[in-house]
Amino acid sequence: MTKFNQWVSSIADAGRELLSRVDSRPEKDQAITLLCRELSTSKGEAMGTAIAHEVVKAYQALSVEGKQAFFELLLNEYGPNPKHIIESAEQYRHNPGRSTYRALSHAIEAPRQNLFRRINMAPEGTATLIQMRKDLLALLPSDDSLRDVDTDLKHLMISWFNRGFLTLEQISWKTPAHILEKLIAYEAVHEMGGWDDLRRRLADDRRCFAFFHPALEDEPLIFVEVALEKGISSNVQRLLEAQNTDDAVAKADFDTAIFYSISNCQEGLKGISFGNFLIKQVVMELRNEFPQLKQFATLSPIPGFRRWLNKARENALPEFVDEDGERLLGMLDSAAWVNDTVCIEALQPVLMKLCAYYLLYEKRNAQPLDPVARFHLGNGAQIARLNWQGDTSANGVRQSAGILVNYAYQLKEVERNHEAFMNEGLISSSAEFQKLLK
Repeated sequence: MTKFNQWVSSIADAGRELLSRVDSRPEKDQAITLLCRELSTSKGEAMGTAIAHEVVKAYQALSVEGKQAFFELLLNEYGPNPKHIIESAEQYRHNPGRSTYRALSHAIEAPRQNLFRRINMAPEGTATLIQMRKDLLALLPSDDSLRDVDTDLKHLMISWFNRGFLTLEQISWKTPAHILEKLIAYEAVHEMGGWDDLRRRLADDRRCFAFFHPALEDEPLIFVEVALEKGISSNVQRLLEAQNTDDAVAKADFDTAIFYSISNCQEGLKGISFGNFLIKQVVMELRNEFPQLKQFATLSPIPGFRRWLNKARENALPEFVDEDGERLLGMLDSAAWVNDTVCIEALQPVLMKLCAYYLLYEKRNAQPLDPVARFHLGNGAQIARLNWQGDTSANGVRQSAGILVNYAYQLKEVERNHEAFMNEGLISSSAEFQKLLK
């Protein structure tokens, strides 16, 4: 246990002594409601930390229905007061100044934000809030009214998990086994079959890094897996296969770092971006170890392509797809196409062009529709190349008809690409990629 957590735990112990003097605790199903009221009004640090610890325990004991009721409580009883907002806004409009500005800011902020901050005082507060948001995200599809609660919790997490708090560590066989086990469990892009797969990904021509937060001991936030290659890779199966020592690239010949898997380990941190910091930190570590590296690129999945294509086939395909193209796309309705050389060759031109169109033109609120594209383009990458049959696994075929994309991080252009993308929505792409649409 870190000194920080030891200190927090000692405060909680002192607070529990105070709690023992309080009247009998409420019934289990009412406990979290009353504890939250106590926590939101508690002034002392020891008592507040102790109550926060009780809230954590009470939340962990809730059923799915109990969690739904808890989030409804946060929505209805811990939201901002519209009357106070309007009154404060009027006072600021008539008399703009420091005091009226503070009053308006206080009125706008939902009381649940302060409650979340106080829950975070508990020794396991941060981990519980991450779990809380994971549970909340699962409820949003069926209850959109809870999105206001998520907005406030996400707002706080963006502050708590900014680049200043994260630490980067290289993962190797010297890393404790319980963290290595989490790497196997959390791998979200290319599933590992066990320790043999992990051994390959930690070989001499591979590197793996993890980001940690001081409030989450031994609990990684993100894993980044890197292959050291000669040139930009086009096929993930080759990257993942067992190392052949006769064909292994000598360290002196490495000139490219391929980011082939970036896995977010905490579902409760979905939408919290670590990207720019993450990529830059890993690049710096790699360049320190291998000064000869000249290229930094990804070998990335395109998880939304087939889903978009299926909807486009039902509604309206892009104008460049003619009747012959529509007929060829009908081959996708049979799972057998992936093992038929004739089908593979016939589909390649139309699918590659459609995939390029999808990445470049299909949007969601002015951002690329594909989530992986949003991540890398938002961090200054360029779309470099599409790779036909880059991932022939069942998952790769299901997501993107086996197509993978290389996003290139050209270090001198990263900031310019990032600014152009964020401010003007411009996507940087290579001449090779653009040819697919001509």
